[in-house]
This record gives sequence, structure tokens and C-alpha cells, in this order.
Amino acid sequence: MPIIDVWIQHPNARFLREPWLASILRWTGQEDMPARPLPTTLQALDQARVALGLLSAWHGPQGALISNDEVAACVAQAPRRLAGLASVDLYQPMAGVRELRRCVRELGFVGLRSVPWLWSLPPDDRRYYPLYAECIELDIPFCTQVGHTGPLLSSEPGRPIPYLERVLLDFPDLRVVGGHLGAPWLEEIYSLLHKFPNFHVDTSAYKLSRLPPHFAEFMRSSGAKQILFGSNYPMIAPADCLQGLDALELPTDATARFLYQNAQRVFKLPLALD
Repeated sequence: MPIIDVWIQHPNARFLREPWLASILRWTGQEDMPARPLPTTLQALDQARVALGLLSAWHGPQGALISNDEVAACVAQAPRRLAGLASVDLYQPMAGVRELRRCVRELGFVGLRSVPWLWSLPPDDRRYYPLYAECIELDIPFCTQVGHTGPLLSSEPGRPIPYLERVLLDFPDLRVVGGHLGAPWLEEIYSLLHKFPNFHVDTSAYKLSRLPPHFAEFMRSSGAKQILFGSNYPMIAPADCLQGLDALELPTDATARFLYQNAQRVFKLPLALD
């Protein structure tokens, strides 16, 4: 069965110098995270039998940490294995709209990602709104982070209600993917998933063996069409994240939706996967 990993990074030296990375390394039991060549990232996908990884750019108040053009260069080296997710400057919304348009129309990117804790701006901040409208026009999803943060920064921007709920109410046509599950506000996550069919959650930053039992039950039942697989590589390797898949006891159709079909639908990806 093919696998799509909806959240990976290929960090450069600039990204790896960020001071907030230290707490993530401590969480994941790593002493260091060196820059690595692209074949190493592709090898990590191979080890997990991931057919396609969605490679994210990173932009924060300090500027581009992983630029859209750097992501595009990686995708160009492995176009059958990688697809790009754009990131733009929230402080310049209209410049961000033009950059997003370029990334999708010229570079072939398949979504927009912004990490609220990096900006200290919850997703209902006015600076996001022109980008949401453009995502709808471009027919791409908006990807964000929900729940607490690994970095030693405020988790409040990742709280689903009221911040993300306002966005889903204001933009019912917007497809939204919340990364990292959403703990400790999982009850809020479940309520939004039930309420908004265009809202989805990915399991990035979690090994499947560590999913809360009630989340696994949700995947087996009403949430089967709204949960996507993600790893957050290189913080966690895709193969490690997939540990415990069999123990979830998902029906075959729910497994297929989780591993690739939901991602294909949300990101409008090609049906043929290697």
C-alpha cells in the first residue's frame, strides 16, 4: 500500500541554528541534528516505503529559514518522491499572496504551511486572511500546527477553539490540515472534525504506537476520512512513526485512507504513486 508523508523537512544550516530547536532535540532524545544531503532524506522515505513526501518551507519573523526556492530545488532533484509546501511572510500579506501564487503556478507546490507558534500569531489573526482567500482560489489546502509546542514558546496560538474554529467558520471552502494531533486539546479537535468536513488532522510528531487510545478509535470510525499520516522528519523518522500501525487494528479501507487516500484528496495529488 503506498504511503504519503504530509509533513517533512530537509533542514539547512540556517534552520538548524534556530535556538528553539534545542528543546525539540531534547524531546526526541537527540544531541545534535546535522545538515544532511538530500539522498539521506530520500533514504529515510525509502526505509518507511513512503512513496511521496510533502516537503515544507519555513518562514518566520526572522525571515526564510528554509526558502521556497530551496524546497523547489529539492523537489526538482526528486520530482516523483517530493512535492513542495510553501511558506510566506505573514507580516507582508499581499507580498505573501503573490509569493504563494508563484509557488503554486510556477513551482508546482501543493499547499501552504504556516506554524503559529513561530509567529506568535493564532490562525484567526487578520494577516492570514488574504492567504486563506488565495488558497481557495488556487484550490490548495492551508496547513498549520495544532496543540502544544515542542519549542519553549507559547502553545496558545495552537489552541483549536476559538482560533482555528473562527477560520473554519469564516472560510467554509478552505481545506485545512492541522499537524501534530492537537494534544492537550483533543476534545476540541474531535469537535471541529465532526463540525467541519474540510478540517483534517495529521499524526506528525507522533509514533503511531503512542497515539491516545481514543484517537485510534476515532480513526477506526467517524474520523477515517479526516486523518492523514505525517512524520515531521527529521525530528522523527517516518519508519519510527509507522511503528504500531498494525496494533491500531484499522480496517483495510481506513488504513488506505490514512496512509495515502486522504492526502491524495486533500492535496489534489496524482493517483499514480510509485
